Amino acid sequence: MMKRIFNILSLVSCVFLASCSMTQPVTRGEQYAKMYEEKPITFLVMPPINNSTNVDAKDLLYTSISYPLIEKGYYVLSPMLTMEVLKNESAYDAELFINGSLSMFQKYFGADAIIFSEINSWTKKGFGIETDIHFIIKSAHTNEILFERSCDLYLDLSVQSSGGGIFGAAAALIASAVNTAVTQHIQAARMANRYIVRDIPRGKYSPEYMTDQQTLAEKKDVKIAVKAFY
Repeated sequence: MMKRIFNILSLVSCVFLASCSMTQPVTRGEQYAKMYEEKPITFLVMPPINNSTNVDAKDLLYTSISYPLIEKGYYVLSPMLTMEVLKNESAYDAELFINGSLSMFQKYFGADAIIFSEINSWTKKGFGIETDIHFIIKSAHTNEILFERSCDLYLDLSVQSSGGGIFGAAAALIASAVNTAVTQHIQAARMANRYIVRDIPRGKYSPEYMTDQQTLAEKKDVKIAVKAFY
């Protein structure tokens, strides 16, 4: 009987210790150690891999990846010029390179790291847009993963009624439908990108370069709902 109680207590202790270790905060230096080791300066953005049913999602995401990375202190090769070269060289499909050697990008573009993005979902949901985007940044020198993060973001496009009873509510409903249908997909892409890269170690052109290793890292998978701005 005592042996059985001891075994149960031991099992409970192991579960408790495991749960503590799972929730223990980690720093950027620990979570993104490879980034600090390699110190990439120049990024090349590959065209997104689009697994969604939204045919426009690829272009919407591609045109909005660079700016938040530049804000974090990195030099990003012009996506438009890169796209032209990749098309001319029949290297437009990121799927062909994500698991292969990336040394050619270092040789011909001078890139230190390659950004791969994957769109798993991009749909209208209610009066909003739901996106599920995954980023992998790989070294052009070693092919190792330097940074990996995903964002499941819901952009709420609903317009609140400012009064007017049933007519005001009807007008808000129509405005919400129009907003969802027409203009706000690029805002969803920009927000998802910002949430993904906001935890990236700061680059050479940032005043925080190599001084943020003790900053607590965020979770690798972000799930958030945000209100659109107009």
